[in-house]
Amino acid sequence: MLFTELRFWAFFAIVSWLYVVLPHRWQNRMLLVASYVFYGAWDWRFLGLIVFSTVVDYLIGIRLGAEDDTRRRKILVSTSLAVNLGLLGVFKYFGFFADSFQALLAMAGLEAGPITLSIVLPVGISFYTFQTLSYTIDIYRRDLKPTRDFLDFALFVAFFPQLVAGPIERARNLLPNIALPRTLSWDAVGRGAVLCLLGLIKKVVIADAIAPSVNAVYANPSPSGLDIAFATWLFAIQIYCDFSGYTDIARGVAKMLGFRLMRNFAQPYFAADPQEFWRRWHISLSTWLRDYLYISLGGNRGGRWFTYRNLMATMVLGGLWHGAAWNFVLWGLYQGGLLSAHRAFAGRHDRVGEGQRRSLGSWLWRLLAVGAFFQVVCYGWLLFRAQSFAQIVEFTSRLLGGGDRAYLSMSMPSVPFAALLGLVFLTMWDLLVEMTGDVQFYRNCYLPLRAALYAGMIYLLAFGSTSASSAFIYFQF
Repeated sequence: MLFTELRFWAFFAIVSWLYVVLPHRWQNRMLLVASYVFYGAWDWRFLGLIVFSTVVDYLIGIRLGAEDDTRRRKILVSTSLAVNLGLLGVFKYFGFFADSFQALLAMAGLEAGPITLSIVLPVGISFYTFQTLSYTIDIYRRDLKPTRDFLDFALFVAFFPQLVAGPIERARNLLPNIALPRTLSWDAVGRGAVLCLLGLIKKVVIADAIAPSVNAVYANPSPSGLDIAFATWLFAIQIYCDFSGYTDIARGVAKMLGFRLMRNFAQPYFAADPQEFWRRWHISLSTWLRDYLYISLGGNRGGRWFTYRNLMATMVLGGLWHGAAWNFVLWGLYQGGLLSAHRAFAGRHDRVGEGQRRSLGSWLWRLLAVGAFFQVVCYGWLLFRAQSFAQIVEFTSRLLGGGDRAYLSMSMPSVPFAALLGLVFLTMWDLLVEMTGDVQFYRNCYLPLRAALYAGMIYLLAFGSTSASSAFIYFQF
């Protein structure tokens, strides 16, 4: 059940009507049932998996909250880690490690029979396992007290707007929002609707429309260097619009129900260095990796070489989180290398970005830095999008001018005009958020101007959406 399908909005209309007429406790019970229906629409067989993960972490959380013995607490949190990471290992990484082991034996001159196991990847498993893991780790660290209401905890794990592609919520943020009565208002409905409109424009007007151009180049055995450059720039736009579009819709739907989900993107392509980029891109994952992996490894304690090691390990595992393939490991190595190099030469810096006042000269210098770093980010997206290591080598060579084909020849299918118009709209939107520091800048406009903006968004969505809509990219992770 996709956010871009009419049946989802019919489903949401029914959920909203029931939500309005029910008292708080029954709202939560109804939302839990609705979340299981939503998830079961993908594949009902995996409902047992999410219920199993929920029961395990609920019981471990209760036990951790009552246990004072250090050894027993470590056993309990280790059990949670083993169960959740074990589920990920079996369903997501078994085939990858089995194939890699077989290839390693072949390189050593040994033969091994194929190790196969037909496993379907449950949608959203990477997201909800990280969400439940953060719950038990926070209780272990005594940063959080366990909830005793099992159904509230089950809703925290399965809340349908953010279940399959995030943002990865923390229990200390979402559980109080579930446990306490929520206030519904037309103002929240309006703000949620604008978020949904923005997300749908990103997904069906921009991302889905430019996907065929990107796919054509990455499926071409011998594209020109210019084809590769344009396709990779377009993929950077596609993955941002696709993923942030999902997050916008998820936050908008939740807002209309009185929930507050965390912001997951903050104009990431306005970043001027890798540290700033990861403060703006997939914020729920980057902060999760920082809090539960990087800091656990030692963070920046122990000297600079330990810091670089921890950065590399964190980003490699973050890359592997995205998928069971070596190109994701290579992408993680690339990102870790960028962060380590930036730490070595530039050190750490305070947060920069939205709403910051700058002189004209400062703006021009930043514009140059952002443009240059965007190219660095885009090469990372080539590693991410590539279908094999051989394609990475071939495309990199052609980008640098190698190959027989004329570098400047173009065979990539053209991008629809509506997608270009949508991209202009989105660029202006993100610029205004960046300059004002206000994600709701439009609310300060006069009512006629605001009405014209809403009408323009609806028009762009109605007449610019492509009929070739597809699943969100991050559903495969």
